[in-house]
Amino acid sequence: MAEEKRGFEKEYSDRGFWDKVIAHAKTVGKEVIEKALWLYYAAQAPQTPAWAKGVIYGALGYFIFPIDAIPDPTPLVGYADDLGVLAAAVATVVMYITDEVKTLAAQKLKDWFGGSPTPD
Repeated sequence: MAEEKRGFEKEYSDRGFWDKVIAHAKTVGKEVIEKALWLYYAAQAPQTPAWAKGVIYGALGYFIFPIDAIPDPTPLVGYADDLGVLAAAVATVVMYITDEVKTLAAQKLKDWFGGSPTPD
């Protein structure tokens, strides 16, 4: 039986994620989008355990939730809270952000922002 989703985890959906990322990639900035993509692709990996997926979907749910602690349209700082939540999730599940995950994210970033597809 599937675990019940809690908090922002229940706000996550693939469609909501891609809608926000595609619509706001340039506004949000490469750093925020990179972290979101790392988490997204790590959640898709079969070796990522359920607890880590819960952390990931919670952070991505916060990212796509329309009401933030700092409203997204606020100039310069609007995505600071999103970046903080995503960075905390990355730190928590870093062992599941593999080279393959980074390569997938780097390719998507190259598609959107240009530049080299080589991950860090």
